[in-house]
Amino acid sequence: MLQKLNQTVSVQQLRLEHEHSSVGGKQGTGFGALLQNAMEDSQNIRFSKHAAARVEQRGIEVTDSLLKDLNQAVGKAREKGAKDVVVIGQQGAFIVNIPNNVVVTTMTSQEMKQNIFTNIDSAVLL
Repeated sequence: MLQKLNQTVSVQQLRLEHEHSSVGGKQGTGFGALLQNAMEDSQNIRFSKHAAARVEQRGIEVTDSLLKDLNQAVGKAREKGAKDVVVIGQQGAFIVNIPNNVVVTTMTSQEMKQNIFTNIDSAVLL
């Protein structure tokens, strides 16, 4: 459907998608709905290439439930004015840049015991 580069969607892209869906005969997908979906997507966290590689290397299972928890933790941290936060849960630690909604790196619970977290201003426990 919408193809986004770095979660950025322009009004032109939304209009093109709207025109495409209208021509394709899809009903109920108006410009407003597309804009709303794009806004919601931009509020969800995403993983940097580095973090995605670490998730895969370390065998961390990223479930819908984990993503929901991370999004809620980032939202709470944002409300408190945090900029860089470590979110700690059973799956491990996730370092998140709040202004960009980006997980910059992650590690397992075992690896957390041997590391020092620097350049963060907040921590959230899941």
